[in-house]
Amino acid sequence: MESIQAYNFTQWRQIVASSFHNVRAAAPAPNFRATAHHKHVGDIELFDMITDPHTVIHTEGDGSFPLSTMCKFSLQLEGVATLVQDGRSCTMHPGDLALYTGKRPYHLVFDEPQRSLVVYFPRSLLQLRDDQIDMITATPISREEGLGKLIIPLFEQFARNLDDLQGLHAQSLIRASLDLLVTVFAEHTERMNGELEDSSQLFRRATSYIDENLHDLDLAPGTIADALYVSVRNLHAHFSSQGLTVSAYIRARRLNAIHADLGDPQMRDFTIQTISARHGLVDASYVSKAFRAEYGESPRTYRTRTLT
Repeated sequence: MESIQAYNFTQWRQIVASSFHNVRAAAPAPNFRATAHHKHVGDIELFDMITDPHTVIHTEGDGSFPLSTMCKFSLQLEGVATLVQDGRSCTMHPGDLALYTGKRPYHLVFDEPQRSLVVYFPRSLLQLRDDQIDMITATPISREEGLGKLIIPLFEQFARNLDDLQGLHAQSLIRASLDLLVTVFAEHTERMNGELEDSSQLFRRATSYIDENLHDLDLAPGTIADALYVSVRNLHAHFSSQGLTVSAYIRARRLNAIHADLGDPQMRDFTIQTISARHGLVDASYVSKAFRAEYGESPRTYRTRTLT
């Protein structure tokens, strides 16, 4: 689906099912028609879609694909859409963008003819904690407000110029744009965090410290507690309240950072071992096994698939 093609609903349902894991199209308008322009740039996929009214439903995965490793966002270009995930519902008008994750069910309702850009990308490119992502799914970012004024027009231009997105330079450009989008999301979560109770502040301080010190081979509950002037017991209690352990969080963030670097064209001259060591993991065998368990393929396979 690298070029623009037109589909009836039967064909569209097949396209949706084959392009997105555990996603199905339903409730089509009579005489449904859709067109789609797809671009695959490294490990990022962009879909510029024009459709008649219908609904898209994502269900729980069957374990055959690591859905938790993927994220999407939709940018509404024409018409109106409603996104529902994590108990939230948001209506997106032209110029609105919203994030959703393959980790949990969601559905998108298009009650009128519409055009939207869907960007499908590895979760590792979204340098936010899981709790931050959970806060902002199905929460619109507007072209008319804050940093959305800067980033959303950029993705609107991507939609209009998909054919120009070719090669490693295009991949670097899209990754840089996603980094800017993360800044917008982070700004949003910071505003929301201002409304949270003080009891969560230690958890946020701890996770920020971890993210800033992944390179430190001595990073562990004891060193983190010392840096934050709290007891190890208190630190563990705050992570436990989030359904996490300190060690598991450190491991997940390191693997996330390694995954992001392995798919980055600007890091292609660095060996897998060098990249792993930059994020505090020096045992090549451990990295390979942990990476495969998390992402369903070896570091080398992922890198080759993404950068060639």
